[in-house]
Amino acid sequence: MKKIIIFLVIILIIVATISYVYFNYKANYNEARKQNYQFESYYNQEIFGSDLATLINKAVDNNVKNEVKKNAQGGFIENDKNSIKIDIKFIDDDKIHEMEEIFNSGTSTFIQYYNQIKFKCTKIEYHQKTNLISYMLFEQITK
Repeated sequence: MKKIIIFLVIILIIVATISYVYFNYKANYNEARKQNYQFESYYNQEIFGSDLATLINKAVDNNVKNEVKKNAQGGFIENDKNSIKIDIKFIDDDKIHEMEEIFNSGTSTFIQYYNQIKFKCTKIEYHQKTNLISYMLFEQITK
C-alpha cells in the first residue's frame, strides 16, 4: 500500500512540474509576442517622425524597465535577452544615429524638425535566446 501511495505522489509531482514549466513557457511566449507586436507592426511601413519619436520612447522605457545597463556615453549596452536598439539613418548626412542620441537631445526637438518627414523600418533583428526584438533600423525616405 505504501509503494502505491509513494508512486502516486511521485507521479503527481512530475505532472505538477511539467504543468508549471509548460504554463511558464506559455506566459513568456505570449509576453514576447505582445512586446514584439508593438514593434513589428512598424516593419516595412512608412511612418512620420512623430511616430518614430513615440517608438524611441517605448524602446527607452523598455530598456529602463528591463534594467539594461548603460555605457559611459549614456547609450544602452546590448544584452542577449531583452535590450532594444533603434538606429535612424538620415538622408541629410547619410549617417546612422542611435536612439539615445535623439532621446538625450529631446524627442520634442526631433518632432519639431521631423514631424512630417517619413521614415521606413528596413531591418529587424531578434535575440537568439528570447526571440524578442533586439534591433530596428529606420531610414528617412522623404525630405
